[in-house]
Amino acid sequence: MLLALFASFFMMTGAPPLDAALTATEAPRTLRAAFTVELSSQSASRVYAYDPRLEQGARWQVVSWQGEDDELEEVAANWASEPAPDGRLFPDDLRASMGREVRVEDMGHAWRIGFRHHPSTNDGEFDVWAAQRLQASAWLDPVGERFLRIDYHLPRPVAGPEGGKLTRYEQSYFIRTEPRWGMSYVSGFSIDLEARAAFRTISRRYSANIVKTEFFFSSPEAEADFETGDAAPQLMSGLPR
Repeated sequence: MLLALFASFFMMTGAPPLDAALTATEAPRTLRAAFTVELSSQSASRVYAYDPRLEQGARWQVVSWQGEDDELEEVAANWASEPAPDGRLFPDDLRASMGREVRVEDMGHAWRIGFRHHPSTNDGEFDVWAAQRLQASAWLDPVGERFLRIDYHLPRPVAGPEGGKLTRYEQSYFIRTEPRWGMSYVSGFSIDLEARAAFRTISRRYSANIVKTEFFFSSPEAEADFETGDAAPQLMSGLPR
């Protein structure tokens, strides 16, 4: 019988290879994305296409529609109403969320980084509430210096922020690297939660899969600034949502 021994240690977020992976999540304000996303629940699926280069009313379009799910439609409507829906593809406040020091477990094929989510300026009331109760971990490829996924987990049932009891909460973000500039982006996410209130159980489970992306800069000058290192990071999105 073979026993696998995994190293565990603490690391500053400004140290390599973690610093390089975090830098890859900090896209400049001028980097944009056109994307097609499939939103799915247990009873329905929706496919939407977004392109910030189109006219305001035509940027978010329905591609396909199957089944009925009011909550899934609400998720899509909230996403479409954001000033920059493509901002959800950039996990740009991850450095602030991790704080200065994290715990690292070398799992062989990847590093598992445990941290407590620190609320940032992008976070809303639920994010602040969740940061005090959820366990967070990020999977890192230490050779490629890029993140693979980020998970949030509720270790035990807790009273909900608006009453009742939250009995289950699992949220994952899946990370890929765009090939031209080497920036990390969210290629999909999933949410699975269960809450109990007023003698009933509420379950919510849905996922988003980015099936197509096109990254580009807002202008040739912005692209040149990025390639010369003069571009500033953007702050459009937040984790968790």
